[in-house]
Amino acid sequence: MDVADAMTPRADLVTVPLPGGRKDALEYLQDNRFSSVPVVKPTDDGEEFRGLVSREDLIANPTEDQLALLMREVPTVTPDANVRAVARLAVEEGARRVPVVADDDETDLVGIVTVTDVIHAIAHGDVAADATCGEVAGDTVVTVHTETPLTVAERQLTYADVPYGVCLDDDCEIAGMLTEVDLLEVARIVEGEEETGESIADQDDDWKWESVKAVGSRYLPTRDVELPSDPVSRVMTEDVLTVYGGQTVTEAAQTMVRNDVEQFPLVDGGDLAGILRDVHVLEAV
Repeated sequence: MDVADAMTPRADLVTVPLPGGRKDALEYLQDNRFSSVPVVKPTDDGEEFRGLVSREDLIANPTEDQLALLMREVPTVTPDANVRAVARLAVEEGARRVPVVADDDETDLVGIVTVTDVIHAIAHGDVAADATCGEVAGDTVVTVHTETPLTVAERQLTYADVPYGVCLDDDCEIAGMLTEVDLLEVARIVEGEEETGESIADQDDDWKWESVKAVGSRYLPTRDVELPSDPVSRVMTEDVLTVYGGQTVTEAAQTMVRNDVEQFPLVDGGDLAGILRDVHVLEAV
């Protein structure tokens, strides 16, 4: 299966232009529940593809407003590449959305192919995946308590470098799932002003995102991303789907597609034994 048969074409993509700000990208990701958005530069000869801004970038850099500094260059593929190449990129580079560029011009964006697109191809039998969930699932699981403040839970996910947390209750039973998407849905941009004084201000609270730039004793506008301090239980998904080791990854892909999820806890005899993410499924391709 070629990338051209799986990708979303440029005509159906929403992009953010340079110069631009964090707010545009954040609103797009919140509205569409995507992991990243393409950044383009309008020119006299048309647009030029410059990179992607991801939800991870927005969360990790809460005080940076310029898209040019938030975006990152990413690997690309051409329309005639095989979907298996996208699967390899997703696994090796951690690329959830791979821009598709013209054969003769890498700045000409012609579409996007995503991890979800590959999962759909596996689920529909267009790409073969020969493995069981137990063979590809990860055995290191990130967990958060249901009453952990969202600000603290976000740091846990960031330090663990994963986009999810399995939520445990007081009895250490699985009570829900928390994802980066859940965090972005309740995040907001706070605009205001701060008196800089004559030196850089200290961080008074480790769990509150804030930043003050010192350029003398005067007021400067600020723009911060803020998360509420509500408990994880407020935003987590309570109805958690699970998989077991003997299931095929094709069956898991079909369940991912039907329920629009990116990961499942792997259980063994009712106990939490691992995590099966969509990128794990791609390892079987």
